[in-house]
Amino acid sequence: MKRSTDHEFYQKINRPIGAMAKSYPSGYAGYRHHHSRAQLLYAESGTMKVTTERGSWIIPPHRAVWFPPEFPHQTGTLSPVEMRTLYIRRDACPARAPEEPRVIQVSSLLRELVRRATVMPIEYDERGHDGKTLDLLLNEIDWSPAQALVMPLLRDSRLLMIEQAVSSNPGDTRTLEAWAEQVGTSSRTLTRLFLKESGMSFRSWRDQLRALSALPKLLDRVQVTRLAIEMGYETPGAFGAMFKRVMGVTPSMYASMEKE
Repeated sequence: MKRSTDHEFYQKINRPIGAMAKSYPSGYAGYRHHHSRAQLLYAESGTMKVTTERGSWIIPPHRAVWFPPEFPHQTGTLSPVEMRTLYIRRDACPARAPEEPRVIQVSSLLRELVRRATVMPIEYDERGHDGKTLDLLLNEIDWSPAQALVMPLLRDSRLLMIEQAVSSNPGDTRTLEAWAEQVGTSSRTLTRLFLKESGMSFRSWRDQLRALSALPKLLDRVQVTRLAIEMGYETPGAFGAMFKRVMGVTPSMYASMEKE
């Protein structure tokens, strides 16, 4: 049976696990959908943006996202992505698998097992070597939640206008007062709306969006000095302080961790 890059194909195969390898260009927006099978979504290279009704996760290499069966989501890319996806039949899901989406760490062994799964026959021998490999793969998953930041899902049309503009240009330095004038409301109203919908102040929300926007560029080894300017900071030190406040590590430390 010939391997496919259509996710619907893997919902119907006569095996507990189907593994798909697929390449996506930078800027792929994706679309909202769900699967009858559970999904382990992993980018071997590149950075994904995964959105659910609860918000958006930015997923760098060495992390994967688990989705239980039938959970609606949208998967996009912030850079060219080599995606590896496991579609796991409901009755084959590990007992410890969560019933909610979760970001998890991908070990070196798990990465190699996923690679192997994407090249084995679709109708693999469940009792043979391939079947044992997939059993090992499922047992290798560490279900402990990995550190991940979520951009909350904004709903108010005025906030969405700001989100779209800042996402397109994270270096935009307009104040909340300037944004209020831009979207036709008061800064007091925007302050209330940001706290209500994101749980953060405008400044904290913008800092988090900037930090997440910087992740794929750090992995592409863009210099911090250049990145600071792109993100609206006058000095690398100011950018680095913001990044550490949001991510818990400096930009250089993050880049080195994700390159390991």
